[in-house]
Amino acid sequence: MASTDFTAGEARSRRAYAEAREPAVPAEPEARSWSNLHAPDARSASAASVPIAAGGRALKVFLRNPNAMFGVVFLSLVVLAALLAPVVYPADPLSMVARPFLWPGQNPAFPLGTDSMGRDVLSGILHGARISLFVGLVATALGLSFGILVGATAGYFGGWIDDLLVRLIEIFQTIPSFVLLVVMVAIAQPTAPVVTVAIAVITWPTVARLTRAEFRAIREKDFVMAARSLGYGHARIIFREILPNALPPLIVTSSVMVATAILMESALSFMGLGDPNVVSWGSMIGAGRELIRTAWYLTALPGLAIVFTVLALNLIGDGLNDALNPRFSQER
Repeated sequence: MASTDFTAGEARSRRAYAEAREPAVPAEPEARSWSNLHAPDARSASAASVPIAAGGRALKVFLRNPNAMFGVVFLSLVVLAALLAPVVYPADPLSMVARPFLWPGQNPAFPLGTDSMGRDVLSGILHGARISLFVGLVATALGLSFGILVGATAGYFGGWIDDLLVRLIEIFQTIPSFVLLVVMVAIAQPTAPVVTVAIAVITWPTVARLTRAEFRAIREKDFVMAARSLGYGHARIIFREILPNALPPLIVTSSVMVATAILMESALSFMGLGDPNVVSWGSMIGAGRELIRTAWYLTALPGLAIVFTVLALNLIGDGLNDALNPRFSQER
């Protein structure tokens, strides 16, 4: 595979740059209509084949990765369980439904047994998946959005703007992440939205640094200079020219961020700083830690749910890295 494949932004902008540099000669009526105003038309025409081929190649590499496929299958099962939890177990998972300490398999009505208060363990695991996925996905979305905005602004403009935003990033990174998370949740009311926002606050600096590095590496490339010569505004160059080329490492990072957010929420719930009105995997482990010698399944079952979910997300991240990294994909 040739190593000179262009990205969609490079292909369309270099073609536009070549058109802009051509000497002024009498042109056909169809060619005379070309101007900066009609650049989007040329973009859609020039980017017809390259992104499709690149996207198809990355998809094939990802689908051929058995570890990534295992991660996708398991994560799909977790998402399906979270979606079907209100249907399969419509009752409150915190309600007492049977006598305490039923072991897994002892009663067919409660396949995974009950805890010390007679609550269904399987119902808690299914409903806990909803909280874990909600916190993980929403916190990652918030952290990515703010981190990309800050990193893109710093990396694109440079100068005093870059210095100011880098200092802001360093302020957050000098404070231990989990300590800051505990302090924020302890000060505010420990609800699921508060925990989600707090996790987003401590994760965005990593995204900002990565985005800044990518933008600094891309902003001087030929296709960006061509876009500037055509009179494109800063917002268009940032979001339509540079950002699409900086997305691959951000996509890989997002899968790790979801796994990290799930672990942080579980740790907070284990410490009693989670939302007391909902059940989560961390709160189930925290409730059963004092009974680990007599009823080890109360901590082992939700713990395994966390382990395999985080493992699935990490495997997906590794598969995305192999598929989107040009060095790895060209070797295939």
